[in-house]
Amino acid sequence: MPDDRGSRTTEVALLVAIQHALVRRRAVMSAARGLSHFGEHSIGWFAAGLVGAAADRRRRGQWLTATAGVVGAHAVSVALKRVVRRPRPQDSAIEVGVATPSRLSFPSSHATSTTAAAVMYSKLTGRTLVPVLVPPMLASRLVLGVHYPTDVLAGAALGGAIGAALRRKLSGPPGSA
Repeated sequence: MPDDRGSRTTEVALLVAIQHALVRRRAVMSAARGLSHFGEHSIGWFAAGLVGAAADRRRRGQWLTATAGVVGAHAVSVALKRVVRRPRPQDSAIEVGVATPSRLSFPSSHATSTTAAAVMYSKLTGRTLVPVLVPPMLASRLVLGVHYPTDVLAGAALGGAIGAALRRKLSGPPGSA
């Protein structure tokens, strides 16, 4: 197995730099914690999908399919964590700002479920949600010191792939996003 200490050292340095730039701002930490709680076990995205299903009766089945896809994306990321077994950042220079349900880091399940939700819910709302929803969630995981940068990038890629695959299955009216 290749030695990844050099890449991990680079990621720790990047994580420390991000935290030094942002963590001292109370509003940033508060927002990051709020996003963390919203995204925990994909519960916020699950609830948003159920609201969409209740509000959009015409496409209720599509909303429920998308919601199940978000939960499924989260489950895939959790399974990958158990295979990869990468520990969360553990460096004295990194401030951990929130408790986590496991000590495993790769990929970020928050990044996975958020990106999957943004991709699929964009189709159903007719709005481009990815640039609005994904960057703040990814940044929150770094600000809180619970993931390496590659964890959030891999989670976003995984969620994007799952969301794109399922998005094609969501039949919508012509011209929908």
